[in-house]
Amino acid sequence: MEAKQTFPDLSRPFQTFPDFSRPFQTFPDLSRPFLPACSMDLLTAQLTQSSSVSLPRSAEVSDEEEEVGGRQGVELRFVTLEEEQEAGPMCDIRALVLRYCHGYRRGCGLCVCAVVMVTAAFLLAFAVFSGRYHCSLLGGLGQGEEQQGGGANSPAEGGAGPYLGELREMMRRLLQDEDIHNTVSRVSRADHPPGSSEGTALASEILRRFRLLQMDHTWTESLYATLQFPSRAQRSSLHLVDSAGLVSEQIPLNPSDFCPFSATGNYTGGVVYANYGRPEDFNLLRSLGVSAVGHVVVMRVGGGVSFAEKVWLAERNGAGGALIYPDPADLPQDPRRLGLNSHTAVSEHVHLGSGDPFTPGFPSFNHTKFPPIQSSGLPLIPALPITATVAAKLLSQLSGPSCPPSWRGRLPYVRCVLGPEFSSGRRVQMAVHNVMTPVLLNNIFSSLEGRVEPDQYIILGAQRDSLGPGAVKSGVGTAILLELARTFAAMARKGFSPRRSLLFVSWDAGDFGNVGATEWLEGYLSMLHLKAVAYFSLDQTIMGDDVLSAYTSPLLVDLLDAAIKQVEHPKHAGQTIYSQAEREGGSWRIMKPLYLNSGAYSFTAFAGVPAMELRFTEERAYPFVNTPYDSVSRLQEVLGGRLGVTGRSAGELVGEMVLRLVHDHILPLRITSYAQTVLQLSAQLNKHSAELQSRGLSPQWLFSARGDYSRAAETLQRAIDYSDLHDPTTARFYNTRIMKVEYYFLSQYVSVMETPFRHVIHGRGNHTLSALTEHLALLTSDPGRFNESRFRRQLALFTWTLQGAANALRGDVWSIHTHTH
Repeated sequence: MEAKQTFPDLSRPFQTFPDFSRPFQTFPDLSRPFLPACSMDLLTAQLTQSSSVSLPRSAEVSDEEEEVGGRQGVELRFVTLEEEQEAGPMCDIRALVLRYCHGYRRGCGLCVCAVVMVTAAFLLAFAVFSGRYHCSLLGGLGQGEEQQGGGANSPAEGGAGPYLGELREMMRRLLQDEDIHNTVSRVSRADHPPGSSEGTALASEILRRFRLLQMDHTWTESLYATLQFPSRAQRSSLHLVDSAGLVSEQIPLNPSDFCPFSATGNYTGGVVYANYGRPEDFNLLRSLGVSAVGHVVVMRVGGGVSFAEKVWLAERNGAGGALIYPDPADLPQDPRRLGLNSHTAVSEHVHLGSGDPFTPGFPSFNHTKFPPIQSSGLPLIPALPITATVAAKLLSQLSGPSCPPSWRGRLPYVRCVLGPEFSSGRRVQMAVHNVMTPVLLNNIFSSLEGRVEPDQYIILGAQRDSLGPGAVKSGVGTAILLELARTFAAMARKGFSPRRSLLFVSWDAGDFGNVGATEWLEGYLSMLHLKAVAYFSLDQTIMGDDVLSAYTSPLLVDLLDAAIKQVEHPKHAGQTIYSQAEREGGSWRIMKPLYLNSGAYSFTAFAGVPAMELRFTEERAYPFVNTPYDSVSRLQEVLGGRLGVTGRSAGELVGEMVLRLVHDHILPLRITSYAQTVLQLSAQLNKHSAELQSRGLSPQWLFSARGDYSRAAETLQRAIDYSDLHDPTTARFYNTRIMKVEYYFLSQYVSVMETPFRHVIHGRGNHTLSALTEHLALLTSDPGRFNESRFRRQLALFTWTLQGAANALRGDVWSIHTHTH
C-alpha cells in the first residue's frame, strides 16, 4: 500500500510536454564558417541586437544554493562591441556609420549616403554569403581539434560560439566527482532486484532527489510485468547419472544463481562443448561431425554473444539444455589480482528480446486485459549458469574429438575435447525450478522543458535495479544520471534555457531485459519518433578508465566525434579522449554497433530513435558484472580510487553531446550515414552478381533504392546547409525530417508483435541486412543451403524499406520519381 502511494498506478493520462505553440526566442547564430572578409551578418547583429538577452530561467545562485534554488530572471551577456574589437580585427561598418553621424552632423547628406551604402552592402553580402559567419572565442581544451558534425553545418557550431562555450564551461564547473562516488556507494550497498524492499527504498530516494532539483516536471509511471525468480520451494539442480538413470553424483550449485526466463523442467543427456556458442562455433562442430542434438551444451561466457543468443543457438541446433560458465581465459579468476574465484557463476537473462516476454509488442501497463501471448524469444530448453569449477568437473570427463586450438580455455586439468560422451558412460541431468511472478515496476522521470521546441526530447536513462550489489550494473549509471540532472538543473537556475526538452529517467527491471524502458517505449511508440531526438543509455558506463567504446546509431557518430575532442581523458591528463585514441590506433575504433543487451538497443532497433551507450573499460576485463561481487570497493580497486574522476569524465562526455542537441538550431545528426552502410552490401552483391543472375535473381532493385536514398539524404543536407536557419519555421521543418530518419529504417512489412526489432540495420529477423548478408554468404560457403525463394523475400523486404526511407526523405510525393524495373 505504501509503495502504491509513492508510485501511483499509470491510470492518469500521460504528462506530455506543452505543445509547440509559444513564440520563438531566437539567439544570434554564430555558427557559420568564419569569413575573413567583411561579413554583413556582423553588421546586422550589431545594428539590431542589444548586448544582452534576457532568459526566463532563474538568476545566478551561489554554489551552496544550486541543489534547490528559486526561479528568477537573469541576463546572459553576449558579445558587446568592445569585446568584438578586442577579439581581433573586424570590419565594423557600424563604427564607421557612427563616426560619420557624430563627426559630421552638419553634413546630413553624407549621413544619408552612408546609410544607403550600408543598406546596399548589406543586401549584397546577404545574397552572397547567406548568413555564413562564424567567429569562435572559445578557448580551452580541444579548441583546435573541434570539427563540425552531422547535419548541422550551420548553427551546430553556433554551437561552438561564445554562448555554447560559456555553457560548456558552466557544466564543467558544476559537475562534481564526490557526488558520483557517493551515489554509487549508496546504490550498491545491497542487492536490489525489482519488487524488493531495498529496490523500493532506492526508487523512493531517487524520486526524492529528482524533486529536490525542482525541475519543470517530475513523475512516476507504474506497471506490472511478469518476471522470473528461483523457486523457494524447490531448488534447481545438476547431477551425474549412470546408464540406468540413477544419480551417481550431485554437483553443488548456488541457489541464487539462475538465468531469468529459462525454460523450467528436467533434461538428461550427454555433454557437448561449444566454445562461446556463436553461430560459427556450431557450424564448426557440425563440420567436425559432432552434433548437439539431444545433448546438454556447455558454453563460455563472452565471445560477443549474450546468454540469450547462446541458448537460442543451442536450441536451434537441437540441444536439450544449456550450461554457461566463466572461463579464466575470458574473466580473470585470480582473487589475488582482483579476479573471480572459481566458485562464482555469472547470471544473465536468456530472453532473446527485451521487455515483458508475456506482452510482446504492446505495453504491460495492465496486461490482464490482454490475451496470454508469449514472446517468440523465450527459450524452450532449460539453462543454468555454472562456475568454472563445475565446468572443469564436467569437461574433464568428456571423450570425443579434440577441440580446435582457439577453443582451449584455461580450466585447470581439462584436456579440451568436444564430447558428447563421458569416458565413464555417465550423463548429466539438469533441473531448473524457476517461477513466474507479477512485479510492480516503477519508472521515475524528471524533465527540463525546452523554450523553443519543448515537444522534442533528448532522453538520458539508466537502469536502477540489480540482482546483486550492481556497482557497475546499476550504480554508475544511476550516479551519472543524477549528477547530470543536478548539473543541468543548476545551469537552468543560472540562466541556461535549453531549446529542446531534457528528460532524465530511472528505469526498473533492467536485469530482466530492459523491461521498464521497453514497456515505456511500447506504450508511446506511435509518438516517440515525432518527439524523441536521441537517447543516451548510461548503463555500465564505467568498467575501467582507459579505453572508450561507443555502441551507437550511425546518426550520432559526428556528434560523438566532436565531443571526444572537447573532453579530457580520465586517465591521461592533458590529453583529450580523441587525441589519446589517435595515439592508440585511431578514434574510429571507439565506434561500435549496438548490441542486444545494451540499454540503448531497444530505442533504435524497436522504436527507431537514435541511441548510444558509452563504456570506459580496461584491457583486462572487469570480471564482476552480474555476480554477487560487483561492489563499489572492487570497482574502486580496478580504477585505483578514481571512480569519481572517471564518472565525471563520462558525465562530461554525455553532457557535451546533450548540450549540442538542446542548443543547436538544427539537430547535428549525420543523415547520410546509412548510405555508406548499404553501399557495403552493394559491394557484396556485386561479387555474387553472376551467380545471382544465373538463378534469376537481380540486385538491381536494391542498387536503385540505395542510389535514391543516397541522393535524397545528400539533397536534404544541401538544402539544410543553404537555408536561413534563423527562421523558426524553416528550422522546425528540417528538424522534423531529421528526427524521422532512424524511424524510416523500421520495416513496415513485419509484425511488431512477432518481430519487435524491426530496424533493417540493427534489428533481428529475416528482414535485416545481417540476415541478407549471411544468406548471401551461403552461395560461397554452402551453396546447397542457399534458398532462392527465401533470399528473394529477404531482398524485397530490405529493398522496399530502403526505398521507403528514400521516398520519405525526399518529402512531398510530387518530388518522388518512381522507378520501374
